[in-house]
Amino acid sequence: MPDALSFAEQLERLEAIVRRLEAQDIDLDEALQLFEEGVERLRQARDRLTAAQAKVKQVVADHAGNLRVEDFDP
Repeated sequence: MPDALSFAEQLERLEAIVRRLEAQDIDLDEALQLFEEGVERLRQARDRLTAAQAKVKQVVADHAGNLRVEDFDP
């Protein structure tokens, strides 16, 4: 399983994986390994985005249009 990286590091690693997969000198075994790693890193990045989206949704407007922040309880 890939190491826990920051979101930016996840994106950088995904870009490196894509560049390597696009290379003409890659063999099938390496391509499959990189593809599997890329899928896992993409899943981790998506999970982080989903969690961030849930936190953002905790900022809500009341009936008068005033914003308030509600506690986030996952």
